[in-house]
Amino acid sequence: MNSSNDITVRPVVEGDRADWNSLYHAYRDFYKLAYDEDVVSRVWGWVSTGANGIHGLVAVDAAGKLTGLADLRVFARPSSGSIGVYLDDLFTSPDHRGRGIGTALLQEARRYAGSIDATVVRWITSEDNKTARSVYDANATLTKWVTYDMVPEQPQGE
Repeated sequence: MNSSNDITVRPVVEGDRADWNSLYHAYRDFYKLAYDEDVVSRVWGWVSTGANGIHGLVAVDAAGKLTGLADLRVFARPSSGSIGVYLDDLFTSPDHRGRGIGTALLQEARRYAGSIDATVVRWITSEDNKTARSVYDANATLTKWVTYDMVPEQPQGE
């Protein structure tokens, strides 16, 4: 657990669900993803139970309000024979931006990665996400890698 500037970063707990749902909907809105309560409920199930290897973090202010979230998962790195931590989601409530919450979440991701002997914390973001990228640039190194997505082949019916 990481604490600074009246912000505490800690793992998600069951009592966080309502505030977490609001934050996750706001995260999805930011990335212009369709409103889908089924997706939000499914992801809550993952972050609140550790399913699919997800380690959910939240940033909490002095009044106990959730102000940010981060979702991490461990991945194998065959090229180095090590493990890494992938930062799937990082979001700070728009009313709380500029207060170091993103940095606090990143620092807790770094601490978590170190605690499990991971060799890297890795993530992607949109090229035009300038505000977040300024935080990322202060905490990590931009890589040369280009990201691709491939749609999985769907099994044919018999």
